[in-house]
Amino acid sequence: MNEPTPYDERVLAVVALIPRGTVMTYGDVAEFMGEGGARAVGGVMRRHGGSVPWHRVVLSDGRPVPTYDDLAGALLVDDDTPMTPDGRRVDLAKARWDGR
Repeated sequence: MNEPTPYDERVLAVVALIPRGTVMTYGDVAEFMGEGGARAVGGVMRRHGGSVPWHRVVLSDGRPVPTYDDLAGALLVDDDTPMTPDGRRVDLAKARWDGR
């Protein structure tokens, strides 16, 4: 695996800050950083996300990353993250973290 680039390191640093019980979307991470976009953040997470709480970064509709949705869902529940009534998505109105 390639070593993380400086951009990758910045993405991972933001993800590492996301508190337990909250999430950011891929787009939120990019917006918070003021660089890149949701797809670029997704690429970083795909390559290097295992070193940070990757499950706290979700799709724009609150769904966990599809590849690991069962594991991510279990980790989000363990974090006491507010979920929608069906338990399949994060309740973004309650759980979205703005970086402050």
